[in-house]
Amino acid sequence: MAREVPLDRVRNIGIMAHIDAGKTTCTERILFYTGRTHRIGEVHDGKATMDWMEQERERGITITSAATTCHWNDHRINIIDTPGHVDFTAEVERSLRVLDGAIALFCGVGGVQPQTETVWRQAEKYNVPCIAFINKLDRPGADFLAVIQEMKDILGTNPAPMIIPIGQEENFVGVVDLFEQKAIYYDDSDKGRSYEEGPVPEDMKDAVAYWRKYVIEKVGELDEKILERYCAGEELSVDELRAAVRKATLARKMVPVFGGAAFKNKGIQRLLDGVTYYLPSPVDLPPVIGHCMDGQEIERYPKDDGRLAALAFKIVTDKHMGKLVYFRVYSGTMKSGTYVYNSTLDKRQRIGRLMQMHAQHQEMRDEINCGDIGAAVGLSDTRTGDTICAEEHPIILEAIEFPSPVINVAIAPESRADQEKLGKALMAMAEEDPTFIVNHVPETGETIINGMGELHLEIIVDRIRREFGVNAKVGKPEVAYRETITHEVEINHKHVKQSGGRGQYAHVVLKLEPLGPGEGFEFVDKIRGGSIPLNYIPSIERGIVDAMVKGPYAACPVVDIRVTLLDGSSHDVDSSDFAFRTCASMAFKQGMLKDSPQLLEPVMSVNVVTPPDFAGAINGDLCSRRGRIMGMEIKGTYQEIQAMVPLGKMFGYATAVRTLSQGRASFTMHFERYEAVPFSLAEDIVKERRKPADEKDG
Repeated sequence: MAREVPLDRVRNIGIMAHIDAGKTTCTERILFYTGRTHRIGEVHDGKATMDWMEQERERGITITSAATTCHWNDHRINIIDTPGHVDFTAEVERSLRVLDGAIALFCGVGGVQPQTETVWRQAEKYNVPCIAFINKLDRPGADFLAVIQEMKDILGTNPAPMIIPIGQEENFVGVVDLFEQKAIYYDDSDKGRSYEEGPVPEDMKDAVAYWRKYVIEKVGELDEKILERYCAGEELSVDELRAAVRKATLARKMVPVFGGAAFKNKGIQRLLDGVTYYLPSPVDLPPVIGHCMDGQEIERYPKDDGRLAALAFKIVTDKHMGKLVYFRVYSGTMKSGTYVYNSTLDKRQRIGRLMQMHAQHQEMRDEINCGDIGAAVGLSDTRTGDTICAEEHPIILEAIEFPSPVINVAIAPESRADQEKLGKALMAMAEEDPTFIVNHVPETGETIINGMGELHLEIIVDRIRREFGVNAKVGKPEVAYRETITHEVEINHKHVKQSGGRGQYAHVVLKLEPLGPGEGFEFVDKIRGGSIPLNYIPSIERGIVDAMVKGPYAACPVVDIRVTLLDGSSHDVDSSDFAFRTCASMAFKQGMLKDSPQLLEPVMSVNVVTPPDFAGAINGDLCSRRGRIMGMEIKGTYQEIQAMVPLGKMFGYATAVRTLSQGRASFTMHFERYEAVPFSLAEDIVKERRKPADEKDG
């Protein structure tokens, strides 16, 4: 089947931003102006096309990344609208992994906000070229140029305005295109579909000349030919300037900046032009790099008739279709009814049906071409991050890394009838979301679910109840503590056990040392002279790892530690892998308790935006939660408070901050790092964690 548009006119883009910057509102206008939808769905009405989940419409936030496709100026644009809430950062992570470019949205009042920084760093991690859109320029306190300055100062990027706004705040009526040197006024009567072009207003001519010169000089710093011609007084055409900006954008040396007010239907058409002018097509990027089964590096080029290489980046459980696997095709063409090879799992699978997605709606396709994003039914064993390819030309693409969960709760079925349904529901949710982890505790019989935050787990439990019809009881949230040591310690342990027949004998001398935060675990073998046979060394390491899963101090995972095997001895008859594994585990636990163990807790970076009248009360409340105020800043008519607060003290904060501010403040938080719990508090936490489960419930 012939492709709709040439590959060089395909754009795979994501829309990313801080929560409430207007991502979904902007996407709704894009779909409307491109003719993909015939009405504008509003977030506050619960009718946004891309926020299709019940939980999204009830809360007015984006929870899951939604994919769609539209066309603009003979270009095909595949769009993924990503969440802004930090609890759903995995959705941004996996989306950026498969996208070629991104639109970074900034609030014209809030500027660069904490989650903006997070998603920007994620885009940098995957080398995704970006353009920026400064939204909400009609709001009181909006300042287009101030946000550009923040992009320079905070993100360390090189922004170049492609437009400047006409009017400010409630007087914002349109934009001036700096390259074309014309004013664009949007018509409010037909939802911004039509607009008038005219000459630059007299009172803006000096500003337009200044900023046009500024952008050309910025381009000239990166393109010597442009600079030479400009310095020689030659007139540069609009197409030449756009080509130079495009080259700099693809190299991630410049960020073209657009602006408008999505809710008031202003500036979106110019943003769409920017997507086609400056963001890359699949052919503009280097070939995707993967590995053969033997580890050798290989490349796949973006060609429809190339060797198939695709990455599964998202799993969705659909009540009608079953398991949907979202994928991006990097090379070749995916065809329905054919067999493909999951090289990650070494499994041959058959594609049942292929679909192009428009939020939750599916449009059947016979094939998905190179460079496109689609969904497949039939890949029942495929997981997030797996590579799909041709069996005769196997390749393994780089998988997707996800952050570790920081919060957990116990969940149990309300009745025996719900037991089996709960297990299936949890498995389906864990398959969809790599940051949602389910653990069963054999000692207590409890099922523990782990996630990125209170809202994350609340949404998961709500989906289990609604989509799977499971009645479940949920315990109180618990913090995912860790434990480590503070000093170097040496332990000499001998494990001797006689039981009538062959006994057990193992002897190890271990040295335990603390490592820096986030350095993990390191095992060093310093056995010399064969005092312990080589074949027992892996068992010793496994025994230590076994003990680290549930540390001896607070029954928490042990982190940031180096264990060195110094010496030991063995017995010709009684030594075994099991004996050394047991001995190493016991020695490690003794060593942990011999040195003063330390309890670590997740500390969150908290950002509160509040009217100034309530700042004092909110500061006081954060300090009462063992929080440290890191900074305060005026942003328009609001005050922004940055603080570091232990996660254990942030449960229920959403209610508290609403109460303190009469419902007018909002906050976001994300995991920053693990820090030591003060000793006096650590002892209480350890005692609580050591209580039997029934005593805790009481």
